[in-house]
Amino acid sequence: MLNLVRFRTAAAYPADHPLHGKSLSGSEAYANYGQDTAPVLSRVGGSIIWRGAFESTLIGPASERWDAAFVARYPSAHAFLEMVTDPAYRQAVIHRQAAIETSRLIRCAALETGGGFA
Repeated sequence: MLNLVRFRTAAAYPADHPLHGKSLSGSEAYANYGQDTAPVLSRVGGSIIWRGAFESTLIGPASERWDAAFVARYPSAHAFLEMVTDPAYRQAVIHRQAAIETSRLIRCAALETGGGFA
């Protein structure tokens, strides 16, 4: 799964959440999401196999920028479904919702690599 994430400047927790009004940034809220979901990701056999820092868009809308870009590997589509329906994940996802202004989650299939782009 290719993940592209843009954080909110300030995290937007619901009024009844303990972190509401604590002045967390979107980045800090996303770090909470990562910490709480790491055990679930591992339990379903997933892992983060690549992480990168956004520098610039060479081809595409100039206004499109990302704060986080990474590739998560899951052993199967079922493993991903198992993760997102896990009760611990369902509790942790509130951090993601508070953190993110917009994102893209793009499911890809691995292909053989060669000497060219195609």
